[in-house]
Amino acid sequence: MNEIIESLYNRKSVRVYEEKAIPNEMKNVILEAAMQAPTAGCQQLYTILDITDQNLKEALAESCDHQPFIAKAPMVLVFCADCKKWYDAYLEAGCKPRKPDVGDLMLAVTDTAIAAQNAVVAAESFGIGSCYIGDIMENCEEQRKLLQLPEYVFPAVMIVFGWPTKQQMKRKKPERCEQKHIVHENTYRNMEGDELREMFAYKCKNSTYEEWCSAFCNRKYNSDFSKEMSKSVTEYLEQFR
Repeated sequence: MNEIIESLYNRKSVRVYEEKAIPNEMKNVILEAAMQAPTAGCQQLYTILDITDQNLKEALAESCDHQPFIAKAPMVLVFCADCKKWYDAYLEAGCKPRKPDVGDLMLAVTDTAIAAQNAVVAAESFGIGSCYIGDIMENCEEQRKLLQLPEYVFPAVMIVFGWPTKQQMKRKKPERCEQKHIVHENTYRNMEGDELREMFAYKCKNSTYEEWCSAFCNRKYNSDFSKEMSKSVTEYLEQFR
């Protein structure tokens, strides 16, 4: 197993950091690595916000489901799906572009997520831990106000970075499903009762499948956070109609 593959296997979310800055040289490499990611039509349909203002970090920590560790992270990046800059560029050239639509947003979100993952992999190569913050999409309008995002710019991905503590480095990475349940050949294959139970058996070793699944459903899928995120994104999409 080569070093890159090994780092992908070993990487886990890190939420506790040493009080140690990330050198600007490393930050620049991480940002440049993000920009080298695959991108649709070489458009780079994203804008990266480097959050250096401590007050803004604290505001994001509060608005992103009250998570103080965000404000303590030495590096915070918000990756925005940006449908605006190309629209503006077309107008500048005297083109008559249609307004950005949902398909454009979906393409931009894909571009954005790929760039974000490149940043995570680059950081991991330096020994810098990271954590995705899905809450950046919750209360979307509040986040857009905090970040002063214009029309057609969506905060798709937020990542915090820092040097992991020894405890975080020793913490076991959560297991993943077996490949046979995730990879389907050629076409989608519906999984039925027995296979669904087999797929998640590693998650419910200390309880029944029903107990574990019910608790997880209530904690994640049916949570207020999940409902609010869906509501916020739906309201944001209205501008594309």
